[in-house]
Amino acid sequence: MTVADQRGKVVLITGANSGIGKETAVVLAAAGATVVITSRNPERGQAALDEIRTRSGNTSIDSVDLDLSSFASIRAAAKTVLERWDRLDVLVNNAGGILTELTSTEEGFEATVGGNHVGHFLLTDLLLERIRSRAPSRVVTLSSIAHRGARRVAEEDFFPQAGYNGTSAYAKSKLANLQFARELARREREAGSGVASFAVHPGGVRTGFGGDGDTGGIVGLGIKLFRGLSISAESGAAASAHAATAPGIEAKSGAYYQRTVVGNYGPVVEARPTAAARDDAACRELWELTQKLVAAAAP
Repeated sequence: MTVADQRGKVVLITGANSGIGKETAVVLAAAGATVVITSRNPERGQAALDEIRTRSGNTSIDSVDLDLSSFASIRAAAKTVLERWDRLDVLVNNAGGILTELTSTEEGFEATVGGNHVGHFLLTDLLLERIRSRAPSRVVTLSSIAHRGARRVAEEDFFPQAGYNGTSAYAKSKLANLQFARELARREREAGSGVASFAVHPGGVRTGFGGDGDTGGIVGLGIKLFRGLSISAESGAAASAHAATAPGIEAKSGAYYQRTVVGNYGPVVEARPTAAARDDAACRELWELTQKLVAAAAP
């Protein structure tokens, strides 16, 4: 995969100690960017750091600890980034997960929506002024074709509920990712900030997604069986790398990108998400709701 020259740029990629995030980091580092990865586990972060440096031939790679299920961790990570780097050209909200069992974040959010959406919402907010200062700059948020399994994201979906369904929670979190990316694009466009926002579907990728004991039962079995039909993490990084670096797509801010065939094969192109993901009123409502809930949960 070849991308435009990224020398002089600083890129932050969440959850880049493995899978799609790590492969995206390799591509952008090989193109000359200074790449900052985040990881929940410091040891895994260091191992990924060493691998990315070796494979990319670029030593300007660093790691920051980040747990998106903890506001304290998110604030600490943002503080570290702002102190150590005086520019941030691209933020890739890559980290994500699916859980079989009902789990809560430190602030009491349902963990799938809390980590995949709320955590990235807060992180982006904390870093947005720095991103704006380097405009033209970009925010890339990983969504999924799974967003098609959700019609709306309501306030109750942010919190643990009886009858929890991990697949449904994941679909809602991915719809939230798309609506967040679209609303961020609208807000930054109206502000004339020069920040472009994109959402991407990486495809069905063969990674450790859903691993570490996060999934079991039918969901866990389905993920394992699907891996035999899935693409490599390197191939899955194509949509993220495209949205982060492709020249001349700033005017398409708010767009959703994936490979042509179900996100798995062919060139990366602009795709059409569901009507719910394109509902500007719903996108605005989700933003305002998330903003309210984050403020209420803040210490």
